[in-house]
Amino acid sequence: MITDAMRVFVTVAEQRHFSRAGELLNLSQPGVSLHIRNLENELGSKLLHRSPKEVRLTEAGAILYKHAKQILAHYEEAGLEIQLLRDEVTGSLHLGASFTIGEYLLPGRLAEFAKQYPQVNVQVTIGNTEEIIAAVKGNQLDMGFIEGETSDRELDIIPYMKDEMIIIASSGHPLAGALTTDEDMLQNQIWVLREPGSGTRAYSDHFLLEGSLSIKRAYVFNSSQSVKEAVAAGLGIALMSRWIVRKELAGGEITELRIRQKLPERDFLIIRRKEHSAAMAVRVFMEKLLTVQKA
Repeated sequence: MITDAMRVFVTVAEQRHFSRAGELLNLSQPGVSLHIRNLENELGSKLLHRSPKEVRLTEAGAILYKHAKQILAHYEEAGLEIQLLRDEVTGSLHLGASFTIGEYLLPGRLAEFAKQYPQVNVQVTIGNTEEIIAAVKGNQLDMGFIEGETSDRELDIIPYMKDEMIIIASSGHPLAGALTTDEDMLQNQIWVLREPGSGTRAYSDHFLLEGSLSIKRAYVFNSSQSVKEAVAAGLGIALMSRWIVRKELAGGEITELRIRQKLPERDFLIIRRKEHSAAMAVRVFMEKLLTVQKA
């Protein structure tokens, strides 16, 4: 197919090397050369300047490269639409999520997706926000879900939903009986915090700094479950997402401290590389997520 030759040409142009292009496409160097030669014969023009060190586009090659990228994108788009007509989605989906999203929000979304598209192989990696950003940038994940903020220029950043943060304490904590809690009452308290690099920790640090709150002592844990258990045991107070503590609040294991001024919400974000994969499973999952969120 002509698209095969164009895919080979585009890969050679981007890699500037026949052998590297062949490795990426699982083709021998003679096979790569044959595709390029056939294109040059068909178009009647030299497309590449070859040298021992690198390959460069000719003027005609630059024109073909621009249009070949568009043709390949349209071809993939057509293939996706045709497969979706049959409601057949296959392939793999490697997701990464920070702890709050990965443990309390994403499983439900994936369960809905898996029922409709059971042939997709799904793998989920859970880590703190910094780890997920690094894995997405390193091409180890198709997409990531993080808490908080990032302005990394290598990423497409898509707002997904808002997250309500609350302060929690054990039911026996001295502040638990107050109808409302002033910020002054939060001075010199013992706090239970997540580890540096966590989106929840970044939010907590910002809250403490903005309120000029002094900390009597802090205990640091690297999972939300540990923070919940520590708070329930009376170790201290903590800032957490309401998503994480819904069951414990309903069961009376912990209580919410209602401070006079409402805490600002934070964002849950979807992140992808700028040059992200157009794989069918990835695109369909993204569409489902955003459609459900708008409904």
